[in-house]
Amino acid sequence: MTELRRRMLEDLQLAGFAPKTQKSYVDAVQRLARHYNRSPALLAEEEVRHFFLYLINERKSARSTITIYLCGIKFFYETTLKRAWNIFGLVRPRHVKKLPVVLSVNEVRTIIASIRKPVMQMALTIIYSCGLRVSEAARLRVEDIDGERHLLWVRDSKGGKDRSVPLSEPTLIHLRKFWRQTRTKEWLFPGREGEHINIATVQNAFKAALLESGINKKASVHSLRHSFATHLLECGVDIRIIQKILGHGSITTTCIYTHLTDKITDHLSKTLNDLMTGLSL
Repeated sequence: MTELRRRMLEDLQLAGFAPKTQKSYVDAVQRLARHYNRSPALLAEEEVRHFFLYLINERKSARSTITIYLCGIKFFYETTLKRAWNIFGLVRPRHVKKLPVVLSVNEVRTIIASIRKPVMQMALTIIYSCGLRVSEAARLRVEDIDGERHLLWVRDSKGGKDRSVPLSEPTLIHLRKFWRQTRTKEWLFPGREGEHINIATVQNAFKAALLESGINKKASVHSLRHSFATHLLECGVDIRIIQKILGHGSITTTCIYTHLTDKITDHLSKTLNDLMTGLSL
Protein backbone atom coordinates (compact mmCIF):
# COMPACT_ATOMS: atom_id res chain seq x y z
CA MET A 1 0.00 0.00 0.00
CA THR A 2 1.39 3.41 -0.94
CA GLU A 3 1.84 6.12 1.66
CA LEU A 4 -0.75 8.30 -0.12
CA ARG A 5 -3.36 5.54 -0.10
CA ARG A 6 -2.69 4.83 3.56
CA ARG A 7 -3.15 8.49 4.45
CA MET A 8 -6.43 8.72 2.57
CA LEU A 9 -7.75 5.59 4.25
CA GLU A 10 -6.81 6.98 7.65
CA ASP A 11 -8.55 10.27 6.83
CA LEU A 12 -11.67 8.38 5.76
CA GLN A 13 -11.61 6.36 9.00
CA LEU A 14 -11.21 9.50 11.09
CA ALA A 15 -14.12 11.10 9.22
CA GLY A 16 -16.30 8.12 10.18
CA PHE A 17 -17.01 6.69 6.73
CA ALA A 18 -18.23 3.09 6.50
CA PRO A 19 -15.74 0.51 5.12
CA LYS A 20 -17.76 0.15 1.91
CA THR A 21 -17.68 3.92 1.33
CA GLN A 22 -13.97 4.02 2.08
CA LYS A 23 -13.33 1.42 -0.62
CA SER A 24 -15.52 3.25 -3.16
CA TYR A 25 -13.72 6.55 -2.58
CA VAL A 26 -10.24 5.02 -2.76
CA ASP A 27 -11.20 3.14 -5.93
CA ALA A 28 -12.38 6.42 -7.50
CA VAL A 29 -9.00 8.06 -6.91
CA GLN A 30 -7.24 4.94 -8.16
CA ARG A 31 -9.30 5.08 -11.37
CA LEU A 32 -8.28 8.73 -11.85
CA ALA A 33 -4.61 7.79 -11.42
CA ARG A 34 -4.90 4.94 -13.96
CA HIS A 35 -6.57 7.28 -16.45
CA TYR A 36 -3.43 9.46 -16.54
CA ASN A 37 -0.99 6.72 -15.51
CA ARG A 38 0.44 9.04 -12.85
CA SER A 39 0.17 9.58 -9.15
CA PRO A 40 -2.97 11.62 -8.36
CA ALA A 41 -0.82 13.91 -6.23
CA LEU A 42 0.96 15.05 -9.42
CA LEU A 43 -2.21 15.96 -11.33
CA ALA A 44 -3.34 19.52 -11.94
CA GLU A 45 -6.87 20.84 -11.47
CA GLU A 46 -7.34 21.08 -15.24
CA GLU A 47 -6.56 17.37 -15.62
CA VAL A 48 -9.16 16.47 -13.00
CA ARG A 49 -11.62 18.70 -14.85
CA HIS A 50 -11.01 16.82 -18.10
CA PHE A 51 -11.40 13.49 -16.29
CA PHE A 52 -14.96 14.41 -15.26
CA LEU A 53 -15.71 15.59 -18.80
CA TYR A 54 -14.47 12.20 -20.01
CA LEU A 55 -16.82 10.42 -17.60
CA ILE A 56 -19.79 12.53 -18.70
CA ASN A 57 -19.23 12.82 -22.46
CA GLU A 58 -17.33 9.67 -23.45
CA ARG A 59 -18.10 7.08 -20.83
CA LYS A 60 -21.71 8.29 -20.46
CA SER A 61 -21.41 7.34 -16.81
CA ALA A 62 -24.54 7.13 -14.68
CA ARG A 63 -25.33 9.90 -12.22
CA SER A 64 -24.63 7.60 -9.28
CA THR A 65 -21.21 6.69 -10.68
CA ILE A 66 -20.20 10.31 -11.22
CA THR A 67 -21.39 11.16 -7.71
CA ILE A 68 -19.13 8.49 -6.19
CA TYR A 69 -16.16 9.71 -8.26
CA LEU A 70 -16.87 13.30 -7.26
CA CYS A 71 -17.14 12.54 -3.55
CA GLY A 72 -14.08 10.31 -3.49
CA ILE A 73 -11.81 12.54 -5.55
CA LYS A 74 -13.00 15.68 -3.78
CA PHE A 75 -12.26 14.11 -0.39
CA PHE A 76 -8.78 13.08 -1.53
CA TYR A 77 -7.76 16.52 -2.78
CA GLU A 78 -9.50 18.67 -0.18
CA THR A 79 -8.92 16.55 2.93
CA THR A 80 -5.84 14.43 2.29
CA LEU A 81 -3.89 16.85 0.07
CA LYS A 82 -5.46 20.08 1.41
CA ARG A 83 -6.14 21.48 -2.07
CA ALA A 84 -9.26 23.62 -2.41
CA TRP A 85 -10.05 23.44 -6.12
CA ASN A 86 -12.98 25.20 -7.79
CA ILE A 87 -13.75 22.20 -10.03
CA PHE A 88 -15.43 20.35 -7.17
CA GLY A 89 -18.03 23.08 -6.82
CA LEU A 90 -18.69 22.98 -10.55
CA VAL A 91 -19.37 19.29 -11.18
CA ARG A 92 -23.09 18.57 -10.88
CA PRO A 93 -24.20 15.10 -12.02
CA ARG A 94 -27.32 15.32 -14.17
CA HIS A 95 -30.37 14.28 -12.20
CA VAL A 96 -32.51 11.66 -13.90
CA LYS A 97 -35.67 10.74 -12.07
CA LYS A 98 -36.46 7.08 -12.64
CA LEU A 99 -39.23 5.15 -10.97
CA PRO A 100 -38.10 1.81 -9.53
CA VAL A 101 -39.37 -1.49 -10.90
CA VAL A 102 -42.20 -2.94 -8.81
CA LEU A 103 -43.33 -6.56 -8.88
CA SER A 104 -46.87 -7.67 -8.10
CA VAL A 105 -47.51 -9.91 -5.09
CA ASN A 106 -48.00 -12.90 -7.41
CA GLU A 107 -44.79 -12.13 -9.27
CA VAL A 108 -42.86 -12.01 -5.99
CA ARG A 109 -44.31 -15.37 -4.97
CA THR A 110 -43.49 -16.88 -8.36
CA ILE A 111 -39.85 -15.74 -8.22
CA ILE A 112 -39.26 -16.93 -4.65
CA ALA A 113 -41.00 -20.26 -5.29
CA SER A 114 -38.68 -20.96 -8.23
CA ILE A 115 -35.61 -20.91 -5.97
CA ARG A 116 -34.56 -24.37 -4.81
CA LYS A 117 -31.73 -23.57 -2.39
CA PRO A 118 -33.23 -23.02 1.10
CA VAL A 119 -30.65 -20.36 2.03
CA MET A 120 -31.39 -18.25 -1.05
CA GLN A 121 -35.13 -18.73 -0.75
CA MET A 122 -35.10 -17.64 2.89
CA ALA A 123 -32.81 -14.67 2.19
CA LEU A 124 -35.06 -13.33 -0.58
CA THR A 125 -38.16 -13.97 1.53
CA ILE A 126 -36.68 -11.88 4.35
CA ILE A 127 -35.70 -9.09 1.94
CA TYR A 128 -39.27 -8.84 0.64
CA SER A 129 -41.25 -9.46 3.82
CA CYS A 130 -39.19 -7.01 5.90
CA GLY A 131 -38.30 -4.47 3.18
CA LEU A 132 -34.54 -4.93 3.62
CA ARG A 133 -31.62 -3.92 1.48
CA VAL A 134 -29.66 -6.95 0.26
CA SER A 135 -26.65 -5.88 2.33
CA GLU A 136 -28.83 -5.73 5.46
CA ALA A 137 -30.20 -9.23 4.87
CA ALA A 138 -26.72 -10.66 4.22
CA ARG A 139 -25.43 -9.32 7.56
CA LEU A 140 -28.30 -10.63 9.70
CA ARG A 141 -27.28 -12.60 12.76
CA VAL A 142 -29.37 -15.27 14.47
CA GLU A 143 -29.61 -13.02 17.54
CA ASP A 144 -31.27 -10.30 15.43
CA ILE A 145 -34.50 -12.35 15.29
CA ASP A 146 -36.79 -11.44 18.20
CA GLY A 147 -39.46 -14.10 17.86
CA GLU A 148 -41.27 -13.20 21.09
CA ARG A 149 -41.92 -9.62 19.98
CA HIS A 150 -42.16 -10.45 16.26
CA LEU A 151 -39.34 -8.05 15.41
CA LEU A 152 -36.23 -8.23 13.27
CA TRP A 153 -33.30 -5.99 14.17
CA VAL A 154 -31.28 -4.38 11.40
CA ARG A 155 -27.86 -3.40 12.76
CA ASP A 156 -25.57 -0.69 11.42
CA SER A 157 -27.63 -0.06 8.30
CA LYS A 158 -27.24 2.85 5.89
CA GLY A 159 -26.05 5.88 7.80
CA GLY A 160 -24.80 3.68 10.65
CA LYS A 161 -28.28 3.38 12.19
CA ASP A 162 -30.02 0.46 13.88
CA ARG A 163 -33.74 -0.13 13.40
CA SER A 164 -36.35 -2.75 14.11
CA VAL A 165 -38.88 -3.95 11.54
CA PRO A 166 -42.04 -6.01 12.10
CA LEU A 167 -41.74 -9.73 11.49
CA SER A 168 -44.92 -11.38 10.23
CA GLU A 169 -46.07 -14.69 11.70
CA PRO A 170 -45.71 -16.62 8.38
CA THR A 171 -42.17 -15.29 7.93
CA LEU A 172 -41.28 -16.20 11.52
CA ILE A 173 -42.59 -19.73 10.97
CA HIS A 174 -40.42 -20.05 7.84
CA LEU A 175 -37.41 -18.71 9.75
CA ARG A 176 -37.82 -21.22 12.57
CA LYS A 177 -38.14 -24.08 10.10
CA PHE A 178 -35.07 -22.80 8.24
CA TRP A 179 -33.04 -22.57 11.45
CA ARG A 180 -34.00 -26.10 12.54
CA GLN A 181 -32.63 -27.31 9.21
CA THR A 182 -29.41 -25.27 9.20
CA ARG A 183 -28.66 -24.71 12.90
CA THR A 184 -26.59 -21.64 12.05
CA LYS A 185 -24.81 -20.17 15.10
CA GLU A 186 -23.72 -16.64 14.21
CA TRP A 187 -24.74 -15.42 10.77
CA LEU A 188 -28.30 -16.24 9.75
CA PHE A 189 -27.01 -16.76 6.21
CA PRO A 190 -23.38 -17.91 6.57
CA GLY A 191 -20.87 -17.75 3.76
CA ARG A 192 -17.29 -18.94 3.51
CA GLU A 193 -14.60 -18.84 6.19
CA GLY A 194 -16.90 -17.66 8.96
CA GLU A 195 -18.22 -14.66 7.04
CA HIS A 196 -21.80 -13.87 6.08
CA ILE A 197 -23.18 -14.77 2.66
CA ASN A 198 -21.79 -12.81 -0.27
CA ILE A 199 -24.15 -10.12 -1.56
CA ALA A 200 -23.37 -11.02 -5.17
CA THR A 201 -24.47 -14.60 -4.47
CA VAL A 202 -27.93 -13.39 -3.44
CA GLN A 203 -28.13 -11.06 -6.43
CA ASN A 204 -27.21 -13.86 -8.84
CA ALA A 205 -29.78 -16.18 -7.29
CA PHE A 206 -32.47 -13.56 -7.86
CA LYS A 207 -31.42 -13.01 -11.47
CA ALA A 208 -31.58 -16.75 -12.18
CA ALA A 209 -35.00 -17.02 -10.53
CA LEU A 210 -36.32 -14.03 -12.48
CA LEU A 211 -35.15 -15.58 -15.74
CA GLU A 212 -36.71 -18.92 -14.88
CA SER A 213 -40.00 -17.30 -13.88
CA GLY A 214 -40.45 -15.75 -17.33
CA ILE A 215 -41.40 -12.40 -15.80
CA ASN A 216 -40.45 -9.74 -18.31
CA LYS A 217 -39.36 -6.93 -15.99
CA LYS A 218 -35.94 -5.38 -15.45
CA ALA A 219 -36.08 -6.24 -11.77
CA SER A 220 -33.27 -6.73 -9.27
CA VAL A 221 -33.06 -7.87 -5.66
CA HIS A 222 -33.73 -4.25 -4.64
CA SER A 223 -37.05 -4.48 -6.50
CA LEU A 224 -38.27 -6.71 -3.66
CA ARG A 225 -37.78 -3.81 -1.23
CA HIS A 226 -39.56 -1.41 -3.60
CA SER A 227 -42.38 -3.90 -4.05
CA PHE A 228 -42.78 -4.40 -0.31
CA ALA A 229 -43.13 -0.64 0.28
CA THR A 230 -45.58 -0.26 -2.60
CA HIS A 231 -47.73 -3.16 -1.44
CA LEU A 232 -47.91 -1.71 2.08
CA LEU A 233 -48.97 1.64 0.67
CA GLU A 234 -51.64 -0.03 -1.46
CA CYS A 235 -53.00 -1.70 1.68
CA GLY A 236 -53.41 1.66 3.39
CA VAL A 237 -50.36 1.66 5.67
CA ASP A 238 -49.38 5.21 6.63
CA ILE A 239 -46.40 6.44 4.63
CA ARG A 240 -44.54 7.55 7.78
CA ILE A 241 -44.73 4.02 9.15
CA ILE A 242 -43.31 2.76 5.83
CA GLN A 243 -40.54 5.36 6.12
CA LYS A 244 -39.63 4.02 9.57
CA ILE A 245 -39.65 0.38 8.41
CA LEU A 246 -37.43 1.13 5.41
CA GLY A 247 -35.06 3.28 7.45
CA HIS A 248 -35.37 6.33 5.19
CA GLY A 249 -33.93 9.49 6.70
CA SER A 250 -36.37 11.69 4.78
CA ILE A 251 -40.06 11.24 4.01
CA THR A 252 -39.29 12.61 0.52
CA THR A 253 -37.47 9.37 -0.32
CA THR A 254 -40.46 7.28 0.73
CA CYS A 255 -42.91 9.47 -1.19
CA ILE A 256 -41.64 8.04 -4.49
CA TYR A 257 -43.90 5.04 -3.87
CA THR A 258 -47.00 7.21 -4.13
CA HIS A 259 -46.30 7.47 -7.87
CA LEU A 260 -45.91 3.76 -8.51
CA THR A 261 -49.34 2.24 -8.28
CA ASP A 262 -52.65 2.46 -10.10
CA LYS A 263 -54.44 1.12 -7.02
CA ILE A 264 -53.72 4.32 -5.11
CA THR A 265 -54.99 6.42 -8.01
CA ASP A 266 -58.11 4.26 -8.29
CA HIS A 267 -58.72 4.56 -4.55
CA LEU A 268 -58.34 8.35 -4.75
CA SER A 269 -60.79 8.53 -7.65
CA LYS A 270 -63.36 6.46 -5.75
CA THR A 271 -62.91 8.62 -2.63
CA LEU A 272 -63.38 11.82 -4.65
CA ASN A 273 -66.47 10.40 -6.38
CA ASP A 274 -67.96 9.42 -3.02
CA LEU A 275 -67.29 12.89 -1.61
CA MET A 276 -68.87 14.67 -4.56
CA THR A 277 -71.90 12.43 -4.96
CA GLY A 278 -75.07 14.37 -4.16
CA LEU A 279 -73.30 17.72 -4.09
CA SER A 280 -75.80 20.37 -5.08
CA LEU A 281 -74.68 23.07 -7.50
